[in-house]
Amino acid sequence: MIIRINYLRRIFASYLTPLKSQLTFWYEEPAVNKNLTVTRLGEYYMPFLQKANYSEYLDANGVPRLNYHGKIGLQYNPIAIAQYGLGNYNIYKRTGEVQRFRKFLLVADWLVNNLERNCYGLAVWNHHFDWEYKTPLKAPWYSGLAQGQGISLLVRAYKETKNDRYLNTAKLAFESFLKTTKAGGVIYTGDNNYTWIEEYIVEPPTHILNGCIWALWGVYDYYLLTKDTFARNVFEKVTESLKNNLQKYDTGFWSLYEISNTKMKMLASPFYHHLHICQLNVMYKLTKERVFQDYAIRWENYRRNFFKKSFAFFYKSLFKLLYY
Repeated sequence: MIIRINYLRRIFASYLTPLKSQLTFWYEEPAVNKNLTVTRLGEYYMPFLQKANYSEYLDANGVPRLNYHGKIGLQYNPIAIAQYGLGNYNIYKRTGEVQRFRKFLLVADWLVNNLERNCYGLAVWNHHFDWEYKTPLKAPWYSGLAQGQGISLLVRAYKETKNDRYLNTAKLAFESFLKTTKAGGVIYTGDNNYTWIEEYIVEPPTHILNGCIWALWGVYDYYLLTKDTFARNVFEKVTESLKNNLQKYDTGFWSLYEISNTKMKMLASPFYHHLHICQLNVMYKLTKERVFQDYAIRWENYRRNFFKKSFAFFYKSLFKLLYY
């Protein structure tokens, strides 16, 4: 009950007051980066241009923090920090601005300095605050999404600087993709030998779609740089799992945020539904697997349908009231 009250207080401050919150950072309109490259490391797959210009709550060194309000308050979030850096990298590649490059390397250095060993001895980027997921996450907790996006930034930092500390940190972080969640890693292998990257390490696993895909791009980037056969194997296995399970995320009117055992299914919010569409379009570009494009088109049609969009909004609101 106390957790629920704290959650409602924080959500009220984030959504219903003019106070700046973590939402200021997260809810940039999703888009596919038109400058993305498939066979070599280049600009990141989404632009993150608004995130690159985030200026709220920077610390004394210029590293972004997010304000979650309530008992969580001001925090470093490794996922947000990586996305801030990737956005600045994209702008640097387009403009050559030295200041953007400095911000990008600032994040790379933060990732190097803040990689920590979990209780299994694997190197992870921890979140040092509790989080009110359906199964509450207790600090410190780590995430497949943070691992993937941290790697995506670090391999680009190594490519630009040839500084071994960036590559060595990426290698350490990649080890989490070679271990199951029960062994301290971020990989879950379930029914039919399907392989998932878990954003939140909970039991039973929930297979959050956007987190799995974003994390998978980190594996792909690591392979592009290193040609590591283990990375290629992980990418192929998770891609195959996504291909064969996308139908489970399709309700006939909207996409699901996750696959879990709740009686009501957890629909994606309008933001995450749009993000899914962009991510599937990127997956099509990376793999040429038509199923990703087909679902992207289908879900875009849902998004453009007023009645389906409205029903999804009310369904999602009811779910939040019942499960959070």
